Amino acid sequence: MKKTYKIEVDCANCANKMEDATKKTAGVKDATVNFMALKMIVEFEEGADPKAVMKEVLKNCKKVEDDCEIYF
Repeated sequence: MKKTYKIEVDCANCANKMEDATKKTAGVKDATVNFMALKMIVEFEEGADPKAVMKEVLKNCKKVEDDCEIYF
C-alpha cells in the first residue's frame, strides 16, 4: 500500500536525509521525498500498520532533521 503525506522541510539536503531515514524504518518497503512539492510517498510492507509505522518514521526523521514535520 502506498500513501502520500505532506511534509515540512527546509532544504533539499534535509529532504534526502528524511528519505534515507524513512527507507530504513521497519515496515517501510520504499519511500520518496519530493522537496519541491513538500510531499513524501511511502510504500508500506505487507501487513504493516501505516499509523504505527509513520510514528516511527517521524521519530527517525527528527533524529536527522529535528525541525522537520510530517502530517499524517
